[in-house]
Amino acid sequence: MSQKNNSNLSRLSIAISITIVFARLSLYTFQQIETYTSKNNGYQAELDVVTYNQNRNGIDTSKFRILLSFGQHARELITTELALKILSILSGEQSLSKRNPVLLNRTLQNTVIKVVPIENLNGRKKVEAGDLCERRNGLASFSYFRRGVDLNRNWSVDWGKKEKDFEPYEENPGVAPFSEPESQMMRRLSKSFEPHLWVNVHSGMEALFMPYDHKNTTPTGKQSGKMKMILETLNHLHCGDRCVVGGGGGSVGYVAHGTTTDYMFDVAKIPMTFTFEIYGDDKADVNDCFKMFNPVDHPTFNRVLNDWSAAFFTMFEMGATQMNFLKESPFNVGNLISIDDYLNGYLMERKSRYGEKKELLDLGLQEIRTLTQKLLRSHSEASDSEVPFDT
Repeated sequence: MSQKNNSNLSRLSIAISITIVFARLSLYTFQQIETYTSKNNGYQAELDVVTYNQNRNGIDTSKFRILLSFGQHARELITTELALKILSILSGEQSLSKRNPVLLNRTLQNTVIKVVPIENLNGRKKVEAGDLCERRNGLASFSYFRRGVDLNRNWSVDWGKKEKDFEPYEENPGVAPFSEPESQMMRRLSKSFEPHLWVNVHSGMEALFMPYDHKNTTPTGKQSGKMKMILETLNHLHCGDRCVVGGGGGSVGYVAHGTTTDYMFDVAKIPMTFTFEIYGDDKADVNDCFKMFNPVDHPTFNRVLNDWSAAFFTMFEMGATQMNFLKESPFNVGNLISIDDYLNGYLMERKSRYGEKKELLDLGLQEIRTLTQKLLRSHSEASDSEVPFDT
């Protein structure tokens, strides 16, 4: 059952609130930040999508296309923090100091990246209100007679099948595949963008998964070998060989039906599809959901973001090379650095545009007010050109 654990509410200060998340996004210099809306049976959801593209004349279909989703499960707040870290690096606000900037820039010049920082915005609002164990969407808040839906069980591949350990409250798959506006918008985004690489980011453990989730096998063939090689490299370079690597259904200890990643691979035919689990505390009390899925101290918080943001940029380079979007491979394991070097200053904070060195967690009330004002102006200007997803 969902619980309100008021003793943990102070820990939310470690994770940035929704208002600050979108305020920070309004400051970054990207091609576009779009807000989509969708409604089903009176329940409405929004989806913010950030596009990074060095060519501002539009998306070049000859480029390597990446789609990343964070915050699909509401209680996994750390995933959205990672999205912001990656976006801040892409915007130039922060940098990867020991990465070869020429090689990295060559990769990014040939890449278009779409980032969904909070896929489950309505569920996130419930967590922000104190429902720290909630992972489903906000459907239950809309209707007393309807339960929230697990968005990672609402997709069509093997939808609705229930294992012996099926937990109906946690894993409610909805009344039908794509019954939820959030899933509908993500499906349409994947169809219109046609990415070559997809990552669904979660927390609860440390793992690097590839298909399949709904069965204890992995795909066969050359492409499967490429995916596994990328995951094994990321595990060695950025996870200290701690991460579980392999198919989700065969590695996590249970199979899951109706997941996003299985759809993206089997139906959307995205060549490289992954699920990353970036943090978990297996010693946390079963009722302490915040601690189970999110770091509760600043050193761990920063380490998780630093390690995994570096892993993503390694993946960008490797993926572009594996998919033959770079004429010359920029990826050389010898050019990468060890975890120890990384923790000693791999990710360097640049001075903010205000001329002061700041961590996201140290935002003062005055800056929050300033960011909120910018956010409101940004959303007001964007609303005139918003293109909704109709259902």
